[in-house]
Amino acid sequence: MDDRVDDDDRDASAALNANAPSRKAYSLRHGEVPASSGQNRQRSRHRNRNHSLDDDRVSTIISSTVAAASTGVTSPTAASSAAVRYDHSVSLPAAGVTTAAEDDDQRCAMPEFIASGGVGIFKTPTRSAVHPTRPQALELRPHPLRETQVGKFLRTIACTESQLWAGQENGVRFWNIRDTYEAGGGLGGRVRRGDEEAAPFFESVNSSPTYCMVVDHGNRLVWSGHKDGKIRSWKMDQNSNQLNSNGGGGGGDDATTPFREGLAWMAHKGPVLSLAMSCYGDIWSGGEGGVIKIWPWESIEKSLSLSAEEKHMAALLVERANIDLRSQVTVNGVCNISSSDVKVILSDHARAKVWCATSLSFSLWDARTKELIKVFNIEGHIENRAEMPVPQDQPVEPDETKVKFVSTSKKEKPQGFLQRSRNAIMGAADAVRRVARGSGAFNEDNKKTEAMVLTSDGTVWSGFSNGLLVQWDSNGNRSQEFHHHPTAVLCFCTHGARLWVGYASGVVQLLDLDGNLVTSWVAHTSPVIKMAIGGGYVFSMGIHGGIRGWHLTSPGPIDNIIRTGLAAKELLYTRKESVKILVGTWNVGQGKPNLEGLKSWLGSAVSDVGIVVVGLQEVEMGAGFLAMSAAKETVGLEGSALGQIWQDAIGKVLEEGPLFERVGSRQLAALLIAIWVRKNIRTHVGDLDVGAVACGFGRTIGNKGGVGLRLRVHDRIICFVNCHLAAHLEAVNRRNADFDHIYRTMVFSRQSHLLNVAAAGAASASQALRANGPSGNSDEGRTDLSESDMVVFCGDFNYRLFGISYDEARDLVSQRSFDWLREKDQLRAEMKAGKVFQGMREAVIKFPPTYKFEKHVPGLGGYDSGEKKRIPAWCDRVIYRDCRTGPVSECNLNCPVLGSIQMYEACMDVTDSDHKPVRCKLSVRLARVDRSVRRREFGEIMNTSEEVKTLLKEYSKVPEISVSDDSITLQNQETQSLHISNRSDKDTAAIHILCEGQSPVDDDGVVSEIRPRGSFGFPSWLEVTPACGVISPGQTMEVMVRHTEFHTLGDLVEGVPQNWWSEDTRDKAVVLAVQVHGSTSMETRRHQVYVRHCYSSKTFRIESRTNSSRKGNSGPQQRSDSQRHDNISDSVDRD
Repeated sequence: MDDRVDDDDRDASAALNANAPSRKAYSLRHGEVPASSGQNRQRSRHRNRNHSLDDDRVSTIISSTVAAASTGVTSPTAASSAAVRYDHSVSLPAAGVTTAAEDDDQRCAMPEFIASGGVGIFKTPTRSAVHPTRPQALELRPHPLRETQVGKFLRTIACTESQLWAGQENGVRFWNIRDTYEAGGGLGGRVRRGDEEAAPFFESVNSSPTYCMVVDHGNRLVWSGHKDGKIRSWKMDQNSNQLNSNGGGGGGDDATTPFREGLAWMAHKGPVLSLAMSCYGDIWSGGEGGVIKIWPWESIEKSLSLSAEEKHMAALLVERANIDLRSQVTVNGVCNISSSDVKVILSDHARAKVWCATSLSFSLWDARTKELIKVFNIEGHIENRAEMPVPQDQPVEPDETKVKFVSTSKKEKPQGFLQRSRNAIMGAADAVRRVARGSGAFNEDNKKTEAMVLTSDGTVWSGFSNGLLVQWDSNGNRSQEFHHHPTAVLCFCTHGARLWVGYASGVVQLLDLDGNLVTSWVAHTSPVIKMAIGGGYVFSMGIHGGIRGWHLTSPGPIDNIIRTGLAAKELLYTRKESVKILVGTWNVGQGKPNLEGLKSWLGSAVSDVGIVVVGLQEVEMGAGFLAMSAAKETVGLEGSALGQIWQDAIGKVLEEGPLFERVGSRQLAALLIAIWVRKNIRTHVGDLDVGAVACGFGRTIGNKGGVGLRLRVHDRIICFVNCHLAAHLEAVNRRNADFDHIYRTMVFSRQSHLLNVAAAGAASASQALRANGPSGNSDEGRTDLSESDMVVFCGDFNYRLFGISYDEARDLVSQRSFDWLREKDQLRAEMKAGKVFQGMREAVIKFPPTYKFEKHVPGLGGYDSGEKKRIPAWCDRVIYRDCRTGPVSECNLNCPVLGSIQMYEACMDVTDSDHKPVRCKLSVRLARVDRSVRRREFGEIMNTSEEVKTLLKEYSKVPEISVSDDSITLQNQETQSLHISNRSDKDTAAIHILCEGQSPVDDDGVVSEIRPRGSFGFPSWLEVTPACGVISPGQTMEVMVRHTEFHTLGDLVEGVPQNWWSEDTRDKAVVLAVQVHGSTSMETRRHQVYVRHCYSSKTFRIESRTNSSRKGNSGPQQRSDSQRHDNISDSVDRD
């Protein structure tokens, strides 16, 4: 062993120690061990050793500042020397703290060693007050902690012109968009946990969980489908006066009085999974088992008009009028449509059709006749075949799903114990590998329909669970496909010539109508499950319930103005917090918990701690246990009885219940990590996610590997990982590789018992596809750990002392010459070389090596003295990384998490294992954003900035159009055409034709009150094709307006119409509204066209149920300005 120090180190030591202040001597059980420079450096290999740690007060050889010269040690309080430059040192000046306690914490901080190589995937993530590249978001509802959402999490959203509605687990809620800039107040201005920083909203009475919603603009209603099978209506502005006067809803005096539902009826036996309103105003609903029902508008309208005394009849009227499409297309027990759950119902307003989608097939229906047009699969192939019973999963060979265990019977014992153990472990490993490859019974088809949307040009888009986008024409023919992102498509949103796509990765993409990718950004840290447009914003909702609004012009100049303005007001919305975290690690060697040992290790150090994280290794070993654990992991099971015993014992020591709350845990075979949070900060801590990576036996068995917990603390993400790396002195490269594998592949997900029903599908899709995505394991891609604000690794890393004999190591330990031992530490050498724990930090070790000891032998005399005489080593360590990228003076939004180590020690008096438990106390300062205040500042910029006003005015221009006729008269199934021309020479016009209402015309030609149908739908006697489209500059679109006499066979008895609306022989008049808008604002122009139907006494005829053809199916016909008609309507109204 070379006991000499380098010349440079000696010179530095002399220079710095000359003026070094005197220091107190502390026990090694304290967080800081001062130095003494007068210690004798001559060591005898066989001198008598004093192994007591409690009786002798000793000092280290050189100060922490000197140690930095060759080891990369930094100290928050160490003085710097201008004459010495340390290549691996990064000093941490005293932070700008505001309390005396925090100031004391910084003064007590221990010196730290910093590893090299913090680049690439190991680089600290970039943080800033405002995102430097992403469009600036309106935080309508900041990401709430998951624990606050039990029983009330959000499932879906929908927008009206002035409100954003959300369906939640216990009813619905809505925000007035005009109030979204107001500071947080949550429910009626009253703070409620989970919505502390949300914009003011109003909530309904409790009801069954809401699964889907659709907006009826014509009657100012919002329809919702629920888990209990009911469809409910909610008035948009039922309490507008009271909402303005007291901020509440529902007609009560209290601002938090919930509003009540209107019309409601039982629609399905199971949950209502999807809703849509057709272009004729009927409500279509889909449920389980492929059930599709239609609720005619006539019956709904009649129920809505009933007097208070007749309200009890309303639900019955609607329920009796329903049309069950599945039963109508079932003949002799044979049905041509899928029996899978209906995922999406989409109304094609352009061609008066309705799409119903299951995971693997589509059915296309005529919205007017309610007839089935065709059934086709996701590849576009027609499937006009009888629906067979849903096939069950095919049985597989036993060796595909089960682990073959060798019998332990004495009569059948052809192999030895070691061979049997090996077979058990390798059998389990093989099962894990098959699941990872996606083979066997666990393999699922990942190409399933997840979302659909109708764009302004009349085409239909569908998104699949593998990220594929498919464009269809109105007849169900597959036009083209695109693949811009590898994870599942979960939602769409469209306006004008723009299409937004939300993915399971949290990414939102903006496309044009040709499928070209315009831009993309990370909208949420979780899957984007729903998007809606209203008030000039595209609102997106993450699966966690957070809602953000993205301006229709984003990304663009307005984002730059907001970004600059918000950055200048950073101090207004910055809030600072602090918390102390105790991290403990112990290789328990398959032992059982001893309360006295746990008290010595943990109980004595938690008086000022807010979070306690404990990592255990070798909780339970043995071939049978490891094999069974691997098998359980394949089906989502984890944990063991002994692991639970350890958690209960630790909880008892921490006084779980009165003081601490156990938040969660994760066990992978022999590895266990668990976390407790002090109750007084529990409201600021949550969103626990777990992860595990196996490294043993071909990276499949959990005897080696890592288990992790991810936690949100004061809106910052902190990850804790408990590792057990490869053993043996020479296995340095294997240990490095194990760490690299864990760091790159650990993916956090929610514990199975925390998953809610609504989120389970999207979450599973997110995890499954994310693991297969290109960024999952690439060097360039960012992983879950690399994206965290703080990462703490603890565990039995198994790094040993090298270049030193057993006796030499014992001599140095007995003399407490830990600085010399550190020079022989494999881990420090590898960290300095940038080969492991790149860019991370560890406090300078000032306690004896923690491995290997004889059990129940006290003091340093307990080191292994058997035949192998394993060299003592610091196997058990705690290493962390915060947000620092260099010298930082204070915690702020650019460096939101700063850590310092207050204590780093081993509990040498605990003798229950061959390892000693280690504990590390971290003082963590955090900076967070007050989302409520920042939203208010966001609104201030939007409302007062002259630049923003100028840009909004420019973006709000609506293309000029002209309409060939303002009045049309139809009779005897007559067809006439409208020609709509785009007068603009540069802007594309998006056209949408609505029916503002219908009214009978009396004999004197007087039109009574116009009454709209559902969602401004057309009456059944009128066809308008196409009812929407996109007109290029200078082009013209032709629209066919046709009268048709139509009665379904269900309306007739012996050829005579039975419904009351069929007996009305008066002339009828409707007002068509031709709405035009651009792509960057909600501003519209409206042209009205008066259509009159003159009744004919000729005998009507029944249309063939097989004839659903109509004119104009080939698409909008666009012509030049020279071909416009002379009769142009100049009537233009601005909404």
